[in-house]
Amino acid sequence: MNRKKLIIGALIVVLGGALVAANVYFKREKGVEVQVEKIKKHDLESIVSASGKIQARTTVNISAQSMGRVTKLAVEEGDRVKQGQFLLEIDPRQLRTQVENREAGLSAQQTAVAQARVQLESARASLKLAQDTLKRQQDLWKDQLTTKQDLDRAENDVKLRERDVEAREAAITMESTRVRQTTADLENARYNLGQVSIDSPIDGIVTRRNIELGENVMIGTMNNAGTVLLTIADMSIIEAELEVDETDIPNVKMGQTAKVTIDAIPDKTFTAKVTEIGNSPIQATAAAASRATNFKVVVTIVDEVPEVRPGFTCTADITTATRTGVVAIPIQATTVRELVFDEKGNVVTPPETDKKKKPQRPGAAAAAEELKPGQTRKETEGVFVIKSGKAVFQPVKTGIAGEKFLEVLTGVKEADEVIVGPFNSVRDLKDGDAVKLQAAAKK
Repeated sequence: MNRKKLIIGALIVVLGGALVAANVYFKREKGVEVQVEKIKKHDLESIVSASGKIQARTTVNISAQSMGRVTKLAVEEGDRVKQGQFLLEIDPRQLRTQVENREAGLSAQQTAVAQARVQLESARASLKLAQDTLKRQQDLWKDQLTTKQDLDRAENDVKLRERDVEAREAAITMESTRVRQTTADLENARYNLGQVSIDSPIDGIVTRRNIELGENVMIGTMNNAGTVLLTIADMSIIEAELEVDETDIPNVKMGQTAKVTIDAIPDKTFTAKVTEIGNSPIQATAAAASRATNFKVVVTIVDEVPEVRPGFTCTADITTATRTGVVAIPIQATTVRELVFDEKGNVVTPPETDKKKKPQRPGAAAAAEELKPGQTRKETEGVFVIKSGKAVFQPVKTGIAGEKFLEVLTGVKEADEVIVGPFNSVRDLKDGDAVKLQAAAKK
């Protein structure tokens, strides 16, 4: 009897365990394994990154103002120069000869003017003598003490002397004009002679030297830019000229701060500010015509940069916006779903006709059917929030984007749990799908 009871008890225990196991098996939660993260507040910075080249704010290209051979060359590429420092000289002999010719011509013309003035004074004296003679003849004619012939001769002599004075005055005017012309030519010749000796217009570094001692230089014309002899850059104010993508340019403003890293100076970051924003796109060459449209942005480096050279490659991170202590979601949590909205902007949720069926995401039924008047269908950014073990798609409105997080303006709140991964799960999830937390990886 006891043995029979024991067997029955054992069967009951086994049967009970089987029922419990079956119950657990059939009632265990089935769903997509996901990773979640609680929404928190973060400090965000919106960054626009761009690459470019280092350059000096002031760069001077020195070209020749006269043709000739370089007879003196006092600097090498890379030399530091001061304003007014002698750089090079072009053969001055031809221009010096022109100056001497102009000086000699001016001296001769000044002598001619002096002689003309002496002749004018002599002509005026002769005119005065003729006028006095005419006066005496007129007085004698009244008393009938002279002849008509002598009176006429005196009148004609006065007219002749007047014409001679006018001629002498015209000669002086002409010679004075020639003196002014020759003086102007002399000044121009002296200016050209002064251009053969070239001094530095600014303090800076000789960044390029395109001429050697003994070479000939050409001056610029309408169809020829001429020879650029030297390039001098003032490296006291350094800029980075960047190429910013057209999609980022609306966010870039004057005065925004930037962090510049120079490839040739690793492990150092320099502070800069935006000082110029291009209004027209950078003209691409024919070989690069298919690349993206970029705009020029110049940032001026505030910090001192040691041993910098124009042309260094650099990268700049421009801070276009900052937020402190704002609700933010991980970037990988965001996804896009097609939803249907009514005329008031509310999401259209289809009615659940069969509770045994899997709940559909908002707009799914309307997407399969014709839209009703006033409804619109559009892709909407949002996140999946876990509610009662299910993934619920929640549209969100975002603000600035940081490196890892997006500012949330509406849609979710702090402490909500959003699904952040795996990527395939977030991509394929539907509103109302059952989910379960993914087991933590063993270390």
